[in-house]
Amino acid sequence: MSTIDQAGFRILAMPEKISTAFIEAYREMVTPHIGDSMNRLTGSVGLQRYHREQKLVGRAITVKARPGDNLMIHKALDMAESGDVIVVDANRDVSQALVGELMMMHAQVRGVAGFVIDGAIRDVAAFYDADFPCYARGNTLRGPFKDGPGEINVPVSVGGMSVDAGDLVVGDEDGVIAIPQRLLQSVLDGARRQAQRETERKRLIASGQDKRDWIDAYLRSKGVIL
Repeated sequence: MSTIDQAGFRILAMPEKISTAFIEAYREMVTPHIGDSMNRLTGSVGLQRYHREQKLVGRAITVKARPGDNLMIHKALDMAESGDVIVVDANRDVSQALVGELMMMHAQVRGVAGFVIDGAIRDVAAFYDADFPCYARGNTLRGPFKDGPGEINVPVSVGGMSVDAGDLVVGDEDGVIAIPQRLLQSVLDGARRQAQRETERKRLIASGQDKRDWIDAYLRSKGVIL
């Protein structure tokens, strides 16, 4: 989409869509199982959940925003398709809120699935009452500027994890995780296996049959005298 290759003011093409089958399959997965399936190397750190309980699942539309400025978030909202998640890298700045109730209403009208913002929001009660999925670094009453610069559909860093446009974003009470499209099937398979393993472990724990000898075995391997 961008005709000017100017770092700081770019709007790149929309990413490939994600099938409904994957969206619905990941809606049944919890983020810890997804993270375990990705070798526990990714997932959000330090973001708060500002809605009540609704699950967040959707394609990432990424925004690199200047701290305190939401011009490109507005543009991303206009570009977003139903079910998309607006993922914003605001460099962890919480001095100005980047979205609030009015932008949430715009998102709802467009069918946007939610916000993930490494920055601040405001109108906290509105997000909670609407149960509109929103994760952010913090909140403040101070509103944003609308001058730019900013970039859309570029790689971003949010909550300590890398997110590319088109990644599948999943959020629940434990946090947010992004899965590259090329890994959707393998990560889903791994998350399902992890869920099965934990179901069996819970059965063994509840019946007093869970084996704990691995702890002493490991300590002895480190030279600990027991």
